[in-house]
Amino acid sequence: MATVLYDSPVFGPVHSRRLGVSLGINLMPADGKICTFDCIYCECGRNGSHHPRHHRPSRAEVYEALRSALMRMKAEGPFPDVLTFAGNGEPTANPEFPGIVDDVLALRDEFFPRAKVSVLSNGTRVTDPAVFSALLRLDNNIQKLDTVDMDYIRLIDNPVGHYDLDAVIKALCDFNGHVIIQTMFLTGTLDGHDMDNTTDRYVLPWLEALKRISPSMVMIYTIDRETPVSTLRKASRESLDRIRDLLVRNGLKVSVSY
Repeated sequence: MATVLYDSPVFGPVHSRRLGVSLGINLMPADGKICTFDCIYCECGRNGSHHPRHHRPSRAEVYEALRSALMRMKAEGPFPDVLTFAGNGEPTANPEFPGIVDDVLALRDEFFPRAKVSVLSNGTRVTDPAVFSALLRLDNNIQKLDTVDMDYIRLIDNPVGHYDLDAVIKALCDFNGHVIIQTMFLTGTLDGHDMDNTTDRYVLPWLEALKRISPSMVMIYTIDRETPVSTLRKASRESLDRIRDLLVRNGLKVSVSY
């Protein structure tokens, strides 16, 4: 597959399907992937495919690189709609994440006070009190919940180490609505397993969890780029529209990326 790895600690700007003009903040090394999930659809590839030799960027390195990038964008454009924690793995796994959030918010206020600060997170670190507090300070606290079926999570997301789904959902509820849930829908197969999570078997229990979490938005999307597992397929527009309509009927705000 054509693996995508991002510069570190700052990359872009890029145009995000969901967020607009986004300046990326990658808290993982530029030469490999470190993540608490090993998702079979990740554009950065599988964890074992790209072992980094470089270190994670420090808080000071992130600050200096981001200040330089924002100064350049202020002078030359384009102006960012959002500054987004994303990149080659789970951003909240950087041990300096809470302090880096403080710095990013301060730089945003200095250079582009109308821009939002977002995170694309897999949700594995929301039970850490320091991470939880930092996430509350972000404009767009986007957390992954692909399903609430642990057998399917083990197939699609491949948690690295201990993963307590009940504790994650409780923490998502504790955001009291200051959270956006993102969910990947796909079809195809993995080693003979049917990977279609657009059916009621997966959608209805997931919907019940969403009603408990009461997020400000649910982002549903499907495969957009080549995946590490070649037997996966995009979810159909009809399937995504059906799920969207079901969520809307249950009072949830939804965006769809086909």
